[in-house]
Amino acid sequence: MSDMLIEFLNGIICGFGIIISTFFGADDEKGLKKAIGGSVVLGLAGTLLISVLSLTFLPGILRFLNVSDELVPQASAYIRIILVGLFATTLYNICAAILRAIGDSYTPLIFLVISNLLNIALDYVCILLLQMGVSGAAFATVFSQAFSALLCFLYMRKKYPGIRLGREDILPDGEICKTLLPTGLSMGFMISFVTLGSLALQTSINTFGTNIIVAHTAARKATSFFLIPFFVLGSALATYCGQNLGAKEYGRIKKGIQDAVLLSFGWCAAALLVVFTLSPYIIRGITASAESEIIDTASLYLKINAVFYFLPAVICILRNSMQGFGDTRTPLVFSFIELAGKVLIAYLLAPVIGYMGVIISEPVVWVFMVIPLLAGMARNPILKEKQEKITDAK
Repeated sequence: MSDMLIEFLNGIICGFGIIISTFFGADDEKGLKKAIGGSVVLGLAGTLLISVLSLTFLPGILRFLNVSDELVPQASAYIRIILVGLFATTLYNICAAILRAIGDSYTPLIFLVISNLLNIALDYVCILLLQMGVSGAAFATVFSQAFSALLCFLYMRKKYPGIRLGREDILPDGEICKTLLPTGLSMGFMISFVTLGSLALQTSINTFGTNIIVAHTAARKATSFFLIPFFVLGSALATYCGQNLGAKEYGRIKKGIQDAVLLSFGWCAAALLVVFTLSPYIIRGITASAESEIIDTASLYLKINAVFYFLPAVICILRNSMQGFGDTRTPLVFSFIELAGKVLIAYLLAPVIGYMGVIISEPVVWVFMVIPLLAGMARNPILKEKQEKITDAK
């Protein structure tokens, strides 16, 4: 649940970053500062609202997810700390989105690596040395995010004095908010629909027994690692398309999408090789277990999904690119279709064929999504119209 909320907020802020990048590409300094100020205000206000609502309805949410009674106290403690510290995550995401929007994609990555390394070190201190349990893991996550946010802010303030905000940039601007909110909410819901689908599957997984739960959790952790490059490419393309839309460099949008797809296919080939040769060792490393049912089940999940990794690569790249050049509706519709597909499989297929229904759920949904997304990209009136203008001008 905490992951879903964080992803929703991150999606909103990524959407704000698209608008910031458009002003940056258009060389509109006044609009750029207004967009940054609006992103800060709306991002923090949204974080406050989500935190309060989530803390209020947390017990009901845990019951809905079929969390066992013995795990409820630990889950509640962890999620409450994460929710209280959500402002730190939001501040880092805002700073990172601003840097990416103005063409500095490398620095946020450095701070993210620093945050993850610090998180690992603090996990060791809080959990093993201080014996704080799951609360320690939550504190480690919040503190590392806050530290990376501070580093990012200080770096921006020194490196890019031109984007320092005045009081007039922070004050709410109706026109800027009308520009930021549609793209931000579209990106937020697009990402949260995907995460909600995974939560729907989790309700079925929680009924299969401890070994299956452990195997699925390990397989999902490994899968998340293999899918990271697709999300990174998608996020980068959203900003890239926004910059080129603002700069009226429309021909570069299509070229950027093509290059990103080729890069992602290279990663798919490498991931497939790793999964089919090392999956048992990967699962043992994650679970610290030699239980054959856990190893075999998780390895089967990884192998079946890895064959289809090229599909989420294309889906992620296309959805984010569409957001970047102004098509906020199509990605949202197909993300909802993904959610609906996973829900149907969770409640209809999994009870019939067991955990295999969960394993094949994502590949099935990916297949049904990628074809209409490709068609939507091909006939997109905005991209088609701009491309024709370039051709005519030549």
